Amino acid sequence: MPMPVPKNTESKKDFLSRCMGDSVMVVDYPDNDQRYAICNDLWSKKDSKSRSKPVVETRSYPFEVSEIRTLEDSTVKITGYAAVYNQLSDDLGGFREKIKRGFFTPVLGDDVRALINHDSNLVMGRTTAKTLLLEEDKNGLKVEIFPANTSYENDLIMHMKRGDVDQMSFQWITEKDEWDNSDLNNIIRTLITAKELWDVSVVTYPAYPQTKAETNSAKQVFTNYLEEELERISEVEKIEENNKGRERIVVMRNRLMLMEKEI
Repeated sequence: MPMPVPKNTESKKDFLSRCMGDSVMVVDYPDNDQRYAICNDLWSKKDSKSRSKPVVETRSYPFEVSEIRTLEDSTVKITGYAAVYNQLSDDLGGFREKIKRGFFTPVLGDDVRALINHDSNLVMGRTTAKTLLLEEDKNGLKVEIFPANTSYENDLIMHMKRGDVDQMSFQWITEKDEWDNSDLNNIIRTLITAKELWDVSVVTYPAYPQTKAETNSAKQVFTNYLEEELERISEVEKIEENNKGRERIVVMRNRLMLMEKEI
């Protein structure tokens, strides 16, 4: 069995208690001081990793443009939805995903840019300048962009009107999510709360197949989940000693090894 791994919802005190009492650790490291030092090191490595390497995720979705309108002062307003709630994504490499209503609520006040293809040199709007407005409603994350009269923005507007460009992507860090693996062939992740929203971007590539950034971030999130779930299932299996638990461990281990090879 593997060494205990700290869980996201677990305090240091709870992890050290579990680690010190772990049957494998007790056998392999009978000396209490040595076992405590190793358990403490396991916590430190996990804690350091989680602090220093938050997963910045990227997803693309069909940009549901509801209006491109020229205002009285000749400025243009683009209105649409960057993300829609409670709709399952396509396969993201082992799991599917949906966004729960309210996911973006904590980050609506962030300093967010509207970009083209996530390129910081191609700015279309910014929340602090009120040239990008973000709002949540019952459908999803509503976006209003007020682009400037520049050549690249005018070109984009023309392509959007013709239907050449109809996708939007956003980059964020997740605060809370939930996973449903009751069916290992249809694992569902639900995004509950966002921690940071970096940007919303009009993109030229469709959502699927995904860009490299999307693929890599999805793989990293899924790998982190598999590691924690493998640890949880291992703990349950040790207590219940059931064949179903062992079968799930085998499946999870195989998927974890596959994902680690692909990252």
